[in-house]
Amino acid sequence: LFLGCELTARTKSYTFQVDEEDHSDHILALSVVCLTDGAKDECNVVEVVGRNHENQEIAVPVANLKLSCQPLLSLDNFRLQPPVTFRLAAGSGPVHLAGWHRIVHREDASFEEDDDLSEEVEEELAPIMPAKK
Repeated sequence: LFLGCELTARTKSYTFQVDEEDHSDHILALSVVCLTDGAKDECNVVEVVGRNHENQEIAVPVANLKLSCQPLLSLDNFRLQPPVTFRLAAGSGPVHLAGWHRIVHREDASFEEDDDLSEEVEEELAPIMPAKK
């Protein structure tokens, strides 16, 4: 699935979240952040707001765009864990964000089978011996 949103002076933030009851793994990747038609030659700072391992909110700037010098930034599929908020911390935009969202469905039975197979493979491998000098 493709993600896309636009941040402007009127819409300063966009939150991507998943259903809390969904037990699938969700991968959200940010690919491109760019200024679009109507942008002024000003600094537009885009932040990603999420939670750290202690469940504290943290905001990290990921792009500082200016029409005259850097109107586009490729983030090479910067991966994030939902829920995440994209916020226009400075500037008036419009800034377009594009990326993708992948859902990986977990099945408990398949994980157990994979564990059993990995143990069998480990047992079959010969131990590594030190080289003779």
